[in-house]
Amino acid sequence: MQAMYAFTLGGDDAEHVVETIIDAQLGNDQVAKDFAKKLFIRTQDIAEEADEIVTRYTKNWELSRIALIDRLLLRLAICEMLCFEDIPPKVSINEAIEVAKRYSTDRSGKFINGILDAILTEFKKEGRLKKTGRGLVGMETLEPEKPKDDQ
Repeated sequence: MQAMYAFTLGGDDAEHVVETIIDAQLGNDQVAKDFAKKLFIRTQDIAEEADEIVTRYTKNWELSRIALIDRLLLRLAICEMLCFEDIPPKVSINEAIEVAKRYSTDRSGKFINGILDAILTEFKKEGRLKKTGRGLVGMETLEPEKPKDDQ
């Protein structure tokens, strides 16, 4: 989250942000650094798509009016849902809510929960969730809806 915030506001290139935020914060924990770097880069890769998805669920709100931290948390959670097969979607949602409660506005947790629950439902219907391993936890209720036979 800090790297995303610094990247968005600071205007530095991604490599500089990785070195000064991710590498510096996570020190010798190579597994955590690798994950954080991958999440940071993949989130940048899908930022436009994530923003388009969020816009569908925030009618009457311009994306720029949503608190920056909330926008970044929504992007991160969407990225985890779409790009990280081993992370259960509910974990991504819960983590975004907890970070929002701590670092954003008083109403951010509820706002993020509502938006991400709606997006998760969309992803379920479209069959966009590709989960394996522990990412399957809770997925028994996330099967894409089957077309109904009209016969």
